[in-house]
Amino acid sequence: MAIDYREVERFLFHEAQLMDEHRFDEWLALWDDDVLYWVPTGRDDVNPDREISLIYDDRIRLELRIARLKSGFAHAQEPRSRMRRLLSNIEIEEAAQGEILAASNFILIELRRGKQDVFAGRSIHRLRPTDGGFKIVSKKVLLVNNNEPIDNLTFLI
Repeated sequence: MAIDYREVERFLFHEAQLMDEHRFDEWLALWDDDVLYWVPTGRDDVNPDREISLIYDDRIRLELRIARLKSGFAHAQEPRSRMRRLLSNIEIEEAAQGEILAASNFILIELRRGKQDVFAGRSIHRLRPTDGGFKIVSKKVLLVNNNEPIDNLTFLI
């Protein structure tokens, strides 16, 4: 299978825009049914069955996360964070079973209640090609500061 690098980049940029604009339903629609959304803590390659993660969501937990963000009861997101992220250093390669691995670096600026935070890291997406583009099978977010206290991570990282 020939990978269309531009289409993969467009998909990653589109996902970033949906997260920044709190377009939760559209973002959730990018995910396939057998999902894993993982933000490890402490080290990048930990065993999530034995160590705590900042986020370790399957499809049900991801849907619950989105429902809470949309409910108005996510008090840590009232008012909602203003966010913008930059993606760079996108690397794309073929993976098993026709899937695609896409790794990218990001910087995320978050402003909420007069406080600005900067998050930086690397995202590793496993994408499944579909007739209409791609579906996210897994996303692992490796925060640079994942071994430090993080005040508020109630938004989509």
